[in-house]
Amino acid sequence: MSQNSDQMELREEDIRGHYAAALGLLDGFDHSPRIATGGAAPVAEKSPGISSGRRFRSTTPGLSTRRVTRAEGIQLSARVEAIGGDGLPSPIQAHVLQGLRRAIAIALAVSDQFADRTALKDLKRANLEGALADVSKAEFSELLTAEALITLYVFGSATAFLLASHASEQTVEVGEVQEVLVENGQLALHGALWELDQDIAALGTDEHKTVAVVLAFAEALMEKVASRAASAARLEPFVQAAWRVEADEFSVRGFSPATKGKSSTLTMTFKKPNEVVGNHIAKYQSMKLAKMLMAYDFDRRLNPFAELGGFIFTFMGDGKPGTGKTTLIQMMAGLVNDYCQTAGYPFKYQNLSTDNIDSYQGKSGQNAKAFINNILDPSVIGFGTIDDIDQLAGKRGDRQSSAGQLEITAVLMESFAGANTVVRGNCTFGMFSNYPENVDDALRQRAGARFLVDGPQTRDDYIDILYLLMGKNHDIPTGDHEVFSAQEIKKAVAASFAGHSKPHEEGLIKVFDRVQDQIGDLDTIAKMGAYLKAIQEADERFTGRAIKNITDAVKVRAMDFELPDEWMEEPDLFLFKDYDTKKGMISELRQPITTQMVIQEINRYADSEFRYADKSDEVAIENMVRDFGRSEEAKKRYLAAKN
Repeated sequence: MSQNSDQMELREEDIRGHYAAALGLLDGFDHSPRIATGGAAPVAEKSPGISSGRRFRSTTPGLSTRRVTRAEGIQLSARVEAIGGDGLPSPIQAHVLQGLRRAIAIALAVSDQFADRTALKDLKRANLEGALADVSKAEFSELLTAEALITLYVFGSATAFLLASHASEQTVEVGEVQEVLVENGQLALHGALWELDQDIAALGTDEHKTVAVVLAFAEALMEKVASRAASAARLEPFVQAAWRVEADEFSVRGFSPATKGKSSTLTMTFKKPNEVVGNHIAKYQSMKLAKMLMAYDFDRRLNPFAELGGFIFTFMGDGKPGTGKTTLIQMMAGLVNDYCQTAGYPFKYQNLSTDNIDSYQGKSGQNAKAFINNILDPSVIGFGTIDDIDQLAGKRGDRQSSAGQLEITAVLMESFAGANTVVRGNCTFGMFSNYPENVDDALRQRAGARFLVDGPQTRDDYIDILYLLMGKNHDIPTGDHEVFSAQEIKKAVAASFAGHSKPHEEGLIKVFDRVQDQIGDLDTIAKMGAYLKAIQEADERFTGRAIKNITDAVKVRAMDFELPDEWMEEPDLFLFKDYDTKKGMISELRQPITTQMVIQEINRYADSEFRYADKSDEVAIENMVRDFGRSEEAKKRYLAAKN
């Protein structure tokens, strides 16, 4: 399976042509910091058996240590080789230096490609000859800045990629990269390598810590440069192109980090669909979504479902404790895992939990962003879950929300529906909560689909779940009951959808009845729009985003079919087809949108919003009553003490 059809090859000879320059930068260059302050202690001359001293930088916020700039220049190779004082570099130390040399060389080769694709190459020549026209100076300056940003980002991305296999459990905090110089690519590398030298001197206490320092620096560098690049000019030729280094399987795609398409190791207990009792719509949509993910095309880096409008990028599952949210996650992860194993696709599953909330300022946001990037990785099929999101993501304006929780809220909101959000269709994110009313309104509305996880409902459901959980170590007869017949998915789902032809929540029922009394059956776009406006008047939180989520859900209903099981079991029938063929096969299965579908999806979504709003308002009222009670009691005690 090819995954590089849209990438140009970055030739090995072009990369190796920069090895000498890269090695020269590692062996030594002069640099006086221009933005950052201070310098690290010098590295002693290398002698067998003599350890080089290091200064340590505290990671305690607000505490800094004085650093002295070295007069003889920056010697990164000597800095790394001196760690441990063995006299000879270890295999890991050698790998770090080799990785840095190759990362620098790749960055310089990509910089050359950028110069060739723009006017920069000719402008550099004219500048050297003293023939640069005044009218070209502004363009020349902008292109040099672009070159610097490209060089730095590719260096950081390649470093992180090449050293990833040597990462250990150790982590370090290097803070924000400061010495980001954008006059030209060469000076930019000087500044970055100078600061990396500072961090290794301060934090690289052993070879494993050194790897952690280099990786943390690379991530921080990419983040800083990507932020600067958002407002820089002349970057289009770089952003719109893609390169691949075949020997390393390393890709350059604009200001997106390169990652290796490797599966994550899953230790969870998977559940089969028949082990999920009740939750018919949630189960059905999860099963559909698992197959939708598999339609992703690695060559085009796009899913036909995403283009046709039936893909669920984010969803929220809510319900009371014990209704089956964890079982639903185990079922969907198990299905995708099995499908990926059959097709030979890499699969990543990750859960963002309360363990990711950190007391260090900014660290919680970094954890959340790393989680998002891992699942978004276009070289894998991804499934990310956020369990108990009401505890993990803070509600803005809530005094009980910590800074870490609010950081996570901001990252999730930007990632799920921000200006730079790109839905390729290779991954999906599920947010789960027992108390969705405690989730920030704007974040909750970024869930494109709603899965009501209400557990077993009918008599047959309760018999089925008892039968399932009892196991086989008993002789109790089943009785007058056909086990799991009530869980026949198509029959159960049809009944569940039909149940939303009218609203369920009391507040929404009043709105629905009033609108129908005024204008009759909701059988036209105009009448449905009037119903939506009436809902908005009853609940101001029902905004344009809600309408988008409803229409997305309607498009999903138009895709109200499961891809045949044999397509998953025999990849040649569908999965390994080219993108256009897969798109055509899916289009043939698509169903027309009906009035009933639209009404049901309006009611499903609005019911959930009214349910959340009612609970949220009730919680707020209870909190105010509690505060008033405390205030009254405080007054009584104050007056009693005064008298």
